[in-house]
Amino acid sequence: MPQDTKIALLIDCDNVSHKSIEGVIDELSKYGKVNIRHAYGNWKSDSLKGWEEKLHPHAIKPIQQFAYTSGKNATDAAMIIDAMDLLYTQNLDAFALMTSDSDFTPLAMRILSNGITVYGFGEKKTPMPFVKACSQFIYTENLEQVEEQEEKTENNSNKKKSRHELRQDAALVKLLRTAVEQNADEDGWSHLGRVGQYISNKTSFSPVNYGYKKLSELIRVSDLFEIQMKNDNSGMYIKDSRK
Repeated sequence: MPQDTKIALLIDCDNVSHKSIEGVIDELSKYGKVNIRHAYGNWKSDSLKGWEEKLHPHAIKPIQQFAYTSGKNATDAAMIIDAMDLLYTQNLDAFALMTSDSDFTPLAMRILSNGITVYGFGEKKTPMPFVKACSQFIYTENLEQVEEQEEKTENNSNKKKSRHELRQDAALVKLLRTAVEQNADEDGWSHLGRVGQYISNKTSFSPVNYGYKKLSELIRVSDLFEIQMKNDNSGMYIKDSRK
C-alpha cells in the first residue's frame, strides 16, 4: 500500500488497553498516514485515566459519549455513526478499528464492502467473528510497550515463536503452503510479495501475532521453504521444501 494512504484510527476506549497505542500507530505508519485519530468513551469515567494521558502526545481527539442508559453501550453507537460519516464524507483509503468488541463486526464488513481496507487491533479476548472480518488483525498485547525488565520476563505474549512452535501450528503451516502453491511458477517458486498479497486477501493474518515484524522473517525461521534471492533485485522467492 502506498505511503500516502490516508487512514482513520477509531478507538473504543472502553474495550482496549491504552498501553499499546504507540505500537498501533507505529504499525499503521508502515501503511500510510493516520490522518484521523478519534478515541471514544465517557471521559468523566475514572477507568479512562490511562487513555487521557495518551491523547495529547499522540494527537488523538477525544469524543465524549455519556452513558445515558445503564447497560447500554453508547460508545459503540457513537463510534459506528462517526465511522459511517467518515466513510461518506472523507476520501479515506483505510480504517483502523481498535476494539475487542465483536459488535463492530458488521461495521468492518460494511467498510470492506466499499473496497476499503480495515485494520483491526484488539486484545486476545477479541471474538473471532471480528478478527476474521478485518483485512488484517493484530493482537494489541503484541504491541504493548513494556518498560520494566521484570514485566518483560513475566509476559511471554510478545516472544517470537520458535521454529518448532511455528511448524506445530497446523493452521499456519497450511496457510503458508497453500499461499505458496497458489502463486508458484512452473518450477515451484513463488515471489514473497505475491504470497503475502494472497494471504492478505484471504485472511486477517499478521506476522506480528507470532512475534515477527515481517513475513520474510517468519518464513526464514519456520524453515518450511527453500529461499532464493534473485540477482535482479526482484526480491525473495520461496519454494516448498518438500518438493
